[in-house]
Parts: sequence; structure tokens; C-alpha cells
Amino acid sequence: MIQIQDEFWSEYVRLVREVMVPYQWEALNNRVEGAEPSHAIANFRIAGGTEEGTFYGMVFQDSDVAKWLEAVAYLLEARPDPQLEEIADGVIDIVVHAQRADGYLNTYFTLKEPGREWSNLAECHELYCAGHLIEAATGYYRATGKRKLLDAVCRFADYIDLVFGAEPGKLHGYDGHQEIELALVKLFHATGEEKYLRLGRYFLDQRGAQPHFFEEEWEKRGRTVHFTHLSMVHDHSYSQSHLPVREQDQAEGHAVRLVYMCAAMADIAVETGDTGMLAACDRLWDSIVNRRMYITGGIGSMEHGESFTADYDLPGDLAYAETCASVGLIFFARRMRKLRRSSKYGDIIERALYNTVISGMSLDGKKFFYVNPLEVYPDVIGKNKNYDHIKPERQGWFTCACCPPNVSRLLASLGEYIYFEEKNRLSFELYIGSTIRTELAGIPVTIQQESNYTSEGRTRFIVNPEFPGSFALALRFPDWCGQAKVTVNGATMEYQAGDENGYIVLERIWKAGDEVEVWFAMPVKAMESHPLVRQTFGKIALQRGPFVYCLEEADNGKRLYQFRLSEAERYDIGVTDWIPGGVKVITATGLRLKPKEQWDSSLYRPNTTYSAEAVHLSFIPYFAWANRGVGEMSVWVGIDG
Repeated sequence: MIQIQDEFWSEYVRLVREVMVPYQWEALNNRVEGAEPSHAIANFRIAGGTEEGTFYGMVFQDSDVAKWLEAVAYLLEARPDPQLEEIADGVIDIVVHAQRADGYLNTYFTLKEPGREWSNLAECHELYCAGHLIEAATGYYRATGKRKLLDAVCRFADYIDLVFGAEPGKLHGYDGHQEIELALVKLFHATGEEKYLRLGRYFLDQRGAQPHFFEEEWEKRGRTVHFTHLSMVHDHSYSQSHLPVREQDQAEGHAVRLVYMCAAMADIAVETGDTGMLAACDRLWDSIVNRRMYITGGIGSMEHGESFTADYDLPGDLAYAETCASVGLIFFARRMRKLRRSSKYGDIIERALYNTVISGMSLDGKKFFYVNPLEVYPDVIGKNKNYDHIKPERQGWFTCACCPPNVSRLLASLGEYIYFEEKNRLSFELYIGSTIRTELAGIPVTIQQESNYTSEGRTRFIVNPEFPGSFALALRFPDWCGQAKVTVNGATMEYQAGDENGYIVLERIWKAGDEVEVWFAMPVKAMESHPLVRQTFGKIALQRGPFVYCLEEADNGKRLYQFRLSEAERYDIGVTDWIPGGVKVITATGLRLKPKEQWDSSLYRPNTTYSAEAVHLSFIPYFAWANRGVGEMSVWVGIDG
């Protein structure tokens, strides 16, 4: 059991519990004025015959309800809430009532295309929706012990197992959007039934097999398509079905689908020891984080297909960087940590979490970004169609509302990402104030973590084993840090780096009341991208601790592209009352380039000279942008000289 008490993250957990989950409940019931209607709860009522009407929404509308339920489950696991549990029980009643006698459960096909189930797996997300419902069910069972939804998804999974498989007469297919693969592993853990693990592995094994399943089912259904603006059937890389999964080595296609698939592959590698699956995970990890990831932990460079593009193609102004994709990257990283004892996975969890994920929600928890660009100029949005996916301010809801409940379920389960437990060792992956009760080397231990990591880089641990004993505490040495001090019961040691795996390992005989204090130096760093990233060549981005910073019009005025900053500049840090948790703002002296001569009406002219006006620049953490009205924003700044 992990309880969070943190100067920064406690506010986010509170927002999830008190604002986001209630707000999203209202949105799911079409009760948020001015927001896109959801109709998701109504769809289940109509499918169950308790309400009249027709299906409304995207083909995957069911998944919004499932992710909301999953977030509720994690909140209930952390703290009982009878009123919230009663609401969730009511939703589960509605969902289960919509289930067919044979176990099938999907409101789109029940209401809109009855009799056409499993006819368009490339596009229509049946198994994706099933996967999210399975995740919700396993979480709710773990939190409450109630089996109603778990029994329902077991019936559904059993039905799916009858439909899909390598045996003659079964569908030799898989979903266009990966999700059920990782969900089935969770169902295996919840029930102990190995058939669910085998089914999850089957879906991975089948992906990319020839002849191609999506082409065959397209022909079989008369060559019809659901999403006419995308080529989900024929663009096999879009769904990572262009090759068998063990042969893939490049991050291709739809970003969310890829990281969900990778998370499932890592799960299967953990459970089965599949070395081919693990090797593919390693290659895909390298492709994502070393060649196709934004400095904010965002992934997906292109709006069309919400996809990866090519190595080092990372445009900031056109970035897609879907919030869901960074959530999925965190899922993948956490599972890779189970396979590899390395701090690099915690580094990526931290980068995505502190930047793109929480950028996806407003500071009041009521508005959301689907897309997280690194550069915004509102004057062209709505006029240049290439920027149609970019919003200069967060939205109340979306027609495709996958991101808000995804943020909720991640933040509600944040405790799962703080520590990594092994038999004789506890690794601190995130420095978030919390209390953990566990067992190390056969010794029951309670460890209290008191953190002001986000503001000062400092964390204190109080170790309380029930009786003295030997075990190890491993502190992740963050990739942004070059110097650390660790004090154990008053004795201080200095570190320039961690061990070969990236950790500071403290192994000793621990006794009740032992104290550990760690300080990670948090200088402001002027970060540069790889020289092959053409969009940021000759530019820098500021980072302090886990936070990437940006310029915003509210502090600096318009035309942010005119600013220049020296890499050797002295940076000052300070606080502001509108950014939570004591997170610092950065100020520096920079330059604004302006033509020396008055520019006439001509669009182009030769021999222009520029003056460099000294200006005071203010940088805020990226996650906090767009909370003070519409304006320009830029993460990357040109280098002076």
C-alpha cells in the first residue's frame, strides 16, 4: 500500500479525486455546458434496453467509460469513498446489463451494426474497447473485492477466446488498435487463468502474419471502410502490422498503438521469458527515446495518423505529441523496468510525466489538451490548415475523448510508479512524498518519503523495519543531475553519477528510525538537440530538474521567435503564486533581434541589418503554459552568437 503526501503531486491527486473524476462523470452524461457531448453512459443504457435512443459518438466511445471506471478503482484503492463507489457500482450495473448472453459487450455494434461484429477489426476497436473494460474490471476487483464487472469481462474474454485463435474455424486476426494484449495479462494476474495469458500472446504473435488479415477482412466485407480519411486497412505500418512484432525495430505508425503494443510485449517477455519479444522491445525503446521523442517526453510528430514520421523529424509547431501517447510511453517504461535494472526507464517516466502528461490538463483540472505542441502562434491557427490539430487553449471535452480519462487513471495510480520492489531491494524510481509498507529480505518495512524534489531536489526517507536487517535501498540518479549528496544518519557521501545501472545503492543493516537525505543539484541547463534535428538546430531549451521550460506571451510579449539566448547566460530562479508545489520560474537576460531600418511595405528586401535589444526573459515550466489566456508559446529559443 502506497499513500502519497507530496508538495507537488498531492494537489494533482486531489484534482483527480475532487475535480477531474466528477467533471468527467458529468461529461460522460452530457452535463457539461459548452463541451462536446459524450453520450457514452447513454449508449450503455440504450444497449441494455433501459433507455430509448440511438448510438452516438466514436466507434470506441465505450472506452471512455472504462477508463473512467479504472481511475475510480485506483482512487478507491488509495482511499475508501462510499459515495464514489456507489456511483461506480451503478455504472457497472449499467455496463453489465448491456452484455449479451454469449458474453459480447460493445455498444457500437450492438446498436449501430448488429450482426457485423468482428467484420472490421482494422478500424473499429472492438478488442481495444474490450481491453479497457478488462483493465477497469481488474482494477475495481483489486480495490473493492467486488466481482460483478470482473465476472462480466471473464465471460467476454472467454467468448473472444472462442472466436480468435490459430485453430481451424477461428478468426486468425487481431485488433487494429492494440490494448487487449496488455489487458489480458492483467486478467491473468487477477484470475490465475493462463488461457488469458495465452490469448494475449496469440494476438501479438498473429500481428504482421501473411497473408495480411486486414486485407482479407476488407475483401470479405465488400471493401468498405469506416474512417475514409485514413488508410488503416492498407497502411500496415499505421497499426504496426507491417512486420511480425519480433522483427520490428523502428517506431512506426500511430504512436499510442505502438507503445500499448510495446507494453504488452514487455508483459509477455516478463511472464514467459520470450527473448525474441524482449529483443524487439529493446530495439523499439531505442528507436523511440533516442531518435523520435520530443524533449518533453511527447511522441508522435505528425497529425495525419497521430503518427511517428522519421528519425530526428521533430517539428515543435506541428507536433502531435498526444497526451495518451506519453501515458502509454510510461506504461512501456514501467514494464521495461521489470525486465532491466536500469535508471533510464525511470528517467523517461519522469520526463513524460512532469511535462507532456500534466500539460494535458489545466491547473484547475477542468480543461484538457489532446495535442501538446512545443511552439504555438495563435494568429495562424484556424487560417493555416496544417495547424488544425493545434489548440492554443485547453478544451472542455473532445469528440474523441481518450486523453482526459487516460490522465485520470494514470495520476490515480501514481503510487505504482514511485517504487520498484525486489526481494532484497527497494528502488526509488520517482521522488514523490509517500509512505510505502512492504517486505524486504523477509522483513516488514515502512518507509516514509518526504520530498521537495520538484522545488529543491531534496528528499528525506525515514526507514522503519520491524526488526533490524540487511537490505538495499537504490536511489535513481536522474539523467539531468551531475552532482548528488546522500546523508545516512548524519554521514554524508557525494556522488557524480550512479552505478553502472544508474542508481546510488545503499546496502546496510537498517534499523527503526534510520534517516536518509538526498540532494540532487538542480542547475538550469541549456539543452540542445541532436544536430540532425533540423527544426531545433541552433536553438536551446531550458531544463531545471525534471521540468522543461518555455517562453509564453503572457510574460514576454509577442513574436517569441525574435528572441535569442546565450548558452552561457546566468539564470535566476524564483517562485510565483500561480504555479503549484513551489516549482520555480526562470529569468534571464536575452536579446530581441529587430531590423535597424524601418521596414517598408515590401515583403522582401536585401541587405537588412539588425539591432540586438537586451530584454528580460521569463520562462515557466512547460506543463503550466496556456493557463493564463491565449498567447504564443515556445520551448526552443535561438542561440545568441
